Amino acid sequence: YRYEGWARREHLRPAGDWTGRNKRLVRAPFADVLARPEVESPVLDTLPRGALAAPVGEAGEGWQKIALPDGREGYTKCSLWEDDYKTPPAVSEEALRARAVEVALSYQGTQYRWGGKSPLGVDCSGLTFMAWFFCGVSLYRDARLVDGFPARPIPFEARKPGDLLYFPGHIALYLGDDRYIHSTARAGSDGVMINSLDPAAPDYRADLREKLYAVGSVFPLWAPAPTAGASLRGGGPWGRLLFRDLRWWDVRRRAGTSPAPTAGAPFRGGGPWGRPPLL
Repeated sequence: YRYEGWARREHLRPAGDWTGRNKRLVRAPFADVLARPEVESPVLDTLPRGALAAPVGEAGEGWQKIALPDGREGYTKCSLWEDDYKTPPAVSEEALRARAVEVALSYQGTQYRWGGKSPLGVDCSGLTFMAWFFCGVSLYRDARLVDGFPARPIPFEARKPGDLLYFPGHIALYLGDDRYIHSTARAGSDGVMINSLDPAAPDYRADLREKLYAVGSVFPLWAPAPTAGASLRGGGPWGRLLFRDLRWWDVRRRAGTSPAPTAGAPFRGGGPWGRPPLL
C-alpha cells in the first residue's frame, strides 16, 4: 500500500514463490504454529490476527500444515483461519459493511501501539486498515484520504456503517447511530474504544467532533491495479522498503538499537521521524 519505512537488510529475505502461493488468514486473536499436529508439541511461533500463511497439503482431524514466509513449516488448528480475500467477496454492500464493523469491534480493548495492526497493539489507521483488509479491501495505511486508494470522500450526511471518519492525524470507523470505533492514545483511553458524535451522549468527544474534516467510503467498490510484493532498494545496511503486500508482521524500528535513517517518507507529526498526534 505504498507506505514506506525502514528495516535492517539482514532481517529481510527474497520472497521467492511466496507471493504466488495460496494463503489463508488468521481470524483468531492469535494462532500457535506447532511442530507436530499435537497440542503437546513445541510452539514454533505465534501468529496474530491478520497474519498470512500458505496451506501445505490437505487438512486432517482439525489440523492444517502451513508454510511461513521464512520457509518454516508447522501445524495449526483449522478453526483459527479463514479465506484471504484478494478482492471483496460476492456479498451485498450491507453485508460487507457489517463484516468491516464486526472485524473492527473484535479489536475492542486492544492497547494503542503506533504502527501496530494486531491484537498486541494497534493504531488508528491500523484498526481501519484491518477492518477492511478482512473484506478484501486495502486502504491507505495512514490517517488521510489519498488518490488512487479505495476510500473516497463523501458528504457527512451520506455516512453509513463501515465508512471512515477523518480528523487531523487520526481516523475512525463509523458504526452507525452517530457512534464510531477508533484506536486512541488519549490519556485515560489508551486503546480501541467507541465514542459518539452526538453531543448529548456520555461518550461524546468534542475535541474530535469539532475537528472532523472528511468522511470516506470504499463504495462504490474500487479495483486497484495489481501490485508486486515489497521491493528493496538502496545500498548499505539499511534498505528502503516499499510496503505493498507486506502483511505478516508489523515492521518496527527498535528504539535505541540503530540510528534513525535520514531519508524516507514523512511520518505524521512533521519531519522524517516526527511523533504522531495523540488523539
